[in-house]
Amino acid sequence: MTLCALLASAAAAAQDAPPQSNLPDMGKPPAVPSAPQVKPQYVVVLDAAHGDGDVGAQFSDKMLEKDLTLGLSVRLRQALASHDIQVVTTRDADVAVPMVTRAETANHAMAAACIALHATATGSGVHLFTSSLEPTASTKFLPWQSAQSAYVTQSLRLSSEISTALGHAAVPVTLGRTSLVPMDSFACPAVAVEIAPLVGGNTTKALPLTDVGYQDKIIDALTAALTQWKNDWRQQP
Repeated sequence: MTLCALLASAAAAAQDAPPQSNLPDMGKPPAVPSAPQVKPQYVVVLDAAHGDGDVGAQFSDKMLEKDLTLGLSVRLRQALASHDIQVVTTRDADVAVPMVTRAETANHAMAAACIALHATATGSGVHLFTSSLEPTASTKFLPWQSAQSAYVTQSLRLSSEISTALGHAAVPVTLGRTSLVPMDSFACPAVAVEIAPLVGGNTTKALPLTDVGYQDKIIDALTAALTQWKNDWRQQP
């Protein structure tokens, strides 16, 4: 091959060669891992209403709503734990917890059920309240003040299961819907459980809020309902 032919061949090879870089060879970039498949956990949030200076209703000189709801929360948490149900509470002592903090606790837990515990001296049995917000479709970002709207349908189902369990325990139930802070900001199926004394009747014996046996019936019914909800919740879309 002539010198001219060799030079032409070398020039052609140089044009076909990839450009050289002064950067060190870092190898092939790593593959981006796919998002892990997270299995949702069954978590129940218990929100004992009131606390510290916010005493709630006063039933006697020694009985305040804040103390009754806290006591119920502690006992219900123990009952649920005995059924291997994970529980998150918004307060475990006589302290003031801001409404925003209560909602943040519930939403951070990504709960399957949120139970707000209240008490009243009026009525009989247990009053179950769900949010009065109109149901809306779930979106990636929910408005804080009305986050519950995306869960209203599930909340009504949960309320129905609690009502059925209380009925089996022969505890009268009153159902209602209301606008309630912080429940309207809960991003989870949520029900407010308001416990009233048991008024005597043809099939019921009058019992005060302080009656331990009466409280046990309610706690057992709530435990049964939340245990059943564990199965039903997983089957919902």
